[in-house]
Amino acid sequence: MTDTATRLNLIIDADDTLWENNIYFERAFDQFAAFLDHSHLSPREIRELLDEIEIANIRIHGYGSLNFARNLRQCYQRLCEREVREDDLKTVMGFAERILECPMEVIQGVPETLEYLAQRHDLTLFTKGHPDEQRLKIDRSGLGPLFAHTAIVKEKDAPAYRRLAAERGMDSRSAWMIGNSPKSDINPALEAGWNAVFVPHARTWMLEHEEIVPRDGRLIVVERFADLMKHF
Repeated sequence: MTDTATRLNLIIDADDTLWENNIYFERAFDQFAAFLDHSHLSPREIRELLDEIEIANIRIHGYGSLNFARNLRQCYQRLCEREVREDDLKTVMGFAERILECPMEVIQGVPETLEYLAQRHDLTLFTKGHPDEQRLKIDRSGLGPLFAHTAIVKEKDAPAYRRLAAERGMDSRSAWMIGNSPKSDINPALEAGWNAVFVPHARTWMLEHEEIVPRDGRLIVVERFADLMKHF
């Protein structure tokens, strides 16, 4: 057990850091593109329009599968080349709504790594999205008990990191944000004066991609989640 004086605050992302998430949204999009069956737009071009819709709607509705269903519906209404029928809209939204029925797939090495870290440091689960949906995933993962605290927010930006630090009485010098998203995990944590660990994921959502901007805080890059045991 690590001495109390050397315990750190490890704040850990959930989706695509602890368990698979975006692969199910990608699968829903593939089903959507096949159902739309557009005469000349490629799936990439359809995805570009959907990204525009998502960027606009995130500010209002936030994240999660139900909001993704709304975005697919709106995209279908814009691009459909046949009469828009209510049954078709229900089918389109169903592609996203069924995401919550997908099996929970915890990423390899996560449980044993969290068990190791929880003995040595103070763990906080920090995730964004619809609160009910995120709590459901946390419960289904079985990982919740390994965290001393869980925070679910609408957006993970620098002010959100500063609020979390103030609420939990964290010293930014001993706080490490661990996650797969440069936009939501790494850059805002560094901007808030924290340290960060980037755990790349091959299927990170495109809208979470961003060039990592060096700040005063320390940055570590690991290949896989289990590598955290080498550093903490």
